[in-house]
Order: sequence, then C-alpha cells, then structure tokens
Amino acid sequence: MRLCRYEFQGQQSLGIYDESTITPLALAAAAYNRATGENATVTDDCLLQCLPHGDCHDAAARIASWSSQNIPVDQRIATSDVQLLVPNPRPNKLFLLAGNYAAHIEEGGGVAAERAETFPYVFMKPPTTTLTNPGSPIQIPAVSPNHIDWELELGVVIGRTAKGVSEADALDYVAGYTVFNDISDRKFRPNPGRKERDKDRFFDWLHGKWHDSFCPCGPCITAAHAISDPQSLQLKLQVNGGVRQDASTAQMIFPVAAIIEFISSFVTLEPGDMISTGTAAGVGNTTGTYLQPGDRIEASISSIGTLLTVVE
Repeated sequence: MRLCRYEFQGQQSLGIYDESTITPLALAAAAYNRATGENATVTDDCLLQCLPHGDCHDAAARIASWSSQNIPVDQRIATSDVQLLVPNPRPNKLFLLAGNYAAHIEEGGGVAAERAETFPYVFMKPPTTTLTNPGSPIQIPAVSPNHIDWELELGVVIGRTAKGVSEADALDYVAGYTVFNDISDRKFRPNPGRKERDKDRFFDWLHGKWHDSFCPCGPCITAAHAISDPQSLQLKLQVNGGVRQDASTAQMIFPVAAIIEFISSFVTLEPGDMISTGTAAGVGNTTGTYLQPGDRIEASISSIGTLLTVVE
C-alpha cells in the first residue's frame, strides 16, 4: 500500500498512489463500503493514521487492496494532474545520517570504518522550512549559490513511540518508507572574513544542510508491511536524464534497524518522526558537478517511487 497527499482543484486529500493515477481514499472507502456492506472508516486529513500503528490502518489496507481491482480508471485522477504534497508534512523531528555508505565516504577522500568501530553520525534539519513537495522547486540560496548538491536517501517514518528499542525489534516501530533528497551546500562559509575557530568547518557543513527547501520528500509513503526488508531496495538518482547514483540500501553501514536502536537509545522517537538514512556514492561534489537553475532531479527507490525535484 502506497499512500500520498495531494492537492487537486484547490482541495487537499489523501490518495492511494500509483505512478499514473491516484485513487482518492475517501472515494475508495465509500465504494468499498457500498460493495462489501462494511463500515470501514478512514481519515482524510492525516496520512499517518492510515499507516501501520495508526487507528485507521486496518481499514485503509483493506480499502487499498480492494480498490486496486475494483475502482475504474475513469474514477481515478491522473497523477500528472495533481500537485503532490509532502506525505508527512510536519514531523516533530527530522533526523538525517551522514556517512552511512562506505563508497560515499571513500569518494569524498575518507576511510570508512567498520560498523563495530564507530557509531551513526546523526544531524537534524528544520522540517517546516526544508521539507519540499514533490515537483516543487528547491531554491538556490543567494548567500551561497555555487556548490549545491543532491543526495538520494531512504526515509523512515516512525509509527509508534520508541525509546530504548533493540535492533531486533526496531522495525516493528516503523509506519512506512519514503524518498528523501538531502540537498546540501557543500562549501557554505558564513562571514568569509571571519576569524577561524576550531569548529568552523563542522558548522559550515551543518549550516549547509539547513537552507530553505533543502529536503524534498515523497512522492508517497509505502506502508511498512509492504517492504519486508528495507535493506533490499534499489536506489537511482538522475540529473537531467543522466544517472548519478545507482546503488542499494544493502550497502548501508548501519541498517535501518540499527539506526532506530541508536537514536532511540537517547532520544524518544514519536509517531511521525522521520529519519533519512544517508546517501550512496555518486554525489556531485566528487566531480565538481553542482545543481543549476533549470536542472531536473529524479530520485527513485524501488517499492516506493520517484521523487521529482526541479531547481530554480
């Protein structure tokens, strides 16, 4: 089951996502209830409630399965006719990982440590100003326009409160998975005439993650039960039709479950919190290739979909 948020004819709704069509969830629920005599109830204002651990999940799963065979195409909406929206727009916390693929570390000149010898590097982005709708533009920042880069990443949506969970149990706390593009300003230097301090380089890197619009997300969320192994997904990112990243989530140093164990050991994860799990090799910084106005980025993960982002 893949669910999305979208705007059509001025109205925001939830839908059952497909690359070519979207089935309005409310329409599908009404048709399902008429056909089956059930009274399955789903919310049309909170996608999280329709995912695993949500109050409406069981009903939404039945409706989605039934509708795939029973809702005529002419009752669906062409995906190209809607504005897709960030599927989970206001998470309390938005975590991201740095250096979670060995080949990405190595392409930047680093040496990847063995998992047992290190720990996940986790940082945060401000969700209300960085999360960007599928198809909507990212903004090249006027303060630092010349080194803007892409990073395709698997996103994890937390479904229930998690604190101190074990790696063995961690996936039981996941509601679903989505696609992130962790846009990065590789060479941000606030106040170029500054007096250098020991930590300046780290904060330059961190602040370069925070520009407005720098976290496109979508096009949908795939329910956790539909992805039995999040470490078996294919990743591909294209810029203007050229493949830049082509990898697998199997290459993560810290898999999804280990990431959840680590973060939840000292932070309470709440329903709706999201974790972006790091990027693979193939970023633009390696070749000195950076995003320019007019570029078109297609970030794809198998079993989820393709997140389209344009640059302006």
